[in-house]
Amino acid sequence: MNGILIYSRKEAERNAFSVAQFKKYLGISLVYEEDVDPNMPAGFVVNRTNHADIAESFERRGIRVFNPASLTRLANNKQKCYEFMRENGIEIMPIDQTVPPLVEKPVNGKGGEGVRLIESGKVEIKQGFVYQKPASDLGRDLRVWLIGGKPICAVLRKSETDFRSNYCLGGSAEVYELSDAEKALVYRIASLVEYDYIGIDFVFNSGKIVFNEIEDTVGARMVYAKTDIDILRLYCEYIEKEMG
Repeated sequence: MNGILIYSRKEAERNAFSVAQFKKYLGISLVYEEDVDPNMPAGFVVNRTNHADIAESFERRGIRVFNPASLTRLANNKQKCYEFMRENGIEIMPIDQTVPPLVEKPVNGKGGEGVRLIESGKVEIKQGFVYQKPASDLGRDLRVWLIGGKPICAVLRKSETDFRSNYCLGGSAEVYELSDAEKALVYRIASLVEYDYIGIDFVFNSGKIVFNEIEDTVGARMVYAKTDIDILRLYCEYIEKEMG
């Protein structure tokens, strides 16, 4: 199918296992983000960068990109994503906050990097950040992986030492069984966006899950560590089916 897989050099090294899985199941060629030529031949593209412009440059040529540019653009701008969800009736923790306690997040951040909890004092509002009311249950959140409209699994992440529960930051994880109401919320959010393979993250507030963010280039470490699901194989099988 002459597909290409795009990662930055740094992320390709950090995600060597995922790169190997994509190559194994799709026979795909790795192209570093820094070396991408939008005119290069490609039957399809698996875009594992956070840059919508890369996806869009191939889409303009009629080439199928996994995930589409529209999803990448939305998921990697927290401000726009929160506003979009709120406008579509999805509950979020209040944003554009100025009085502590609040969480300061880089608009384009990922993996918990640059996120900090401001508990008191005067807040200096900075450009390029989102200021949001924290959920009641700090250090506890939920990730749900989806492929082509279907939830694959859910994992609860917890940290006893950090308000951020990210697995890559040392948090613990365990498989989580979604309730019917939680499944309905996942399906509702998923119905609002065009995507192929994503994670939807939720925080816990007053006994219920509340939308936190969409992970475009969602990682798979927790899935492989906590389940027997070969989620990248499932994603590659989905891509093969989509490409016919």
